[in-house]
Amino acid sequence: MSLTYHFHPLASFCHKPLIALYENDTPFETVLVDLGDESSSADFKELWPVGKMPVLRDAARDRVVPESTIIIEYLDKYYPGKIRFIPADPEEAWRTRLSDRFYDLYVQEPMQKIVVDRIRPAGQHDGFGVEQARETLRTAYGMIERDMATRTWAMGDAFTMADCAAAPALFYAEKVEPFAATHKHMAAYFDRLLNRPSFARVLKEAEPYFKFFPTRNLN
Repeated sequence: MSLTYHFHPLASFCHKPLIALYENDTPFETVLVDLGDESSSADFKELWPVGKMPVLRDAARDRVVPESTIIIEYLDKYYPGKIRFIPADPEEAWRTRLSDRFYDLYVQEPMQKIVVDRIRPAGQHDGFGVEQARETLRTAYGMIERDMATRTWAMGDAFTMADCAAAPALFYAEKVEPFAATHKHMAAYFDRLLNRPSFARVLKEAEPYFKFFPTRNLN
């Protein structure tokens, strides 16, 4: 099998390319990376010294492809399927990439700031940084609520890379800064994402690891 996906089932950025892989039934193998295990970490850093997941290894083309967005673009180019994650129209293409970056930078990253602060040692918390992260999330929520008042998916009628980014971002963001009761259009969009078979499969496979997600004092 040509494609090998190096990831961890709990990591939100790892969920993103998995959705794309499952959407198109792309054949691939997985390697679960445990950065807390010396051997697993060493093997992964041999492949990608930066040590950040996910990474796609394509043996057929002799390529190592890091970063969730780049992986989806790579799949769209070299392993296309029924779903095209980047629209062919240039105008729609740049807007899709913008939406992808929006969910990564203004939902995923502030969400992770809040989560990481929760697991810091006593006396090393960053209350100011966490409040800034929450404010960023609230601003992003308002923008998503406005957009989703008239859309089925992030870019309109078609499921794209932007939705692959939105699904895991909103899944974890709801846990740290809940939105279901306050943003009805955004909540309806999130429900559609949860019911998308590809994302439902990702979450089902992640279930055994959810016990490791820090749930206390996140709100």
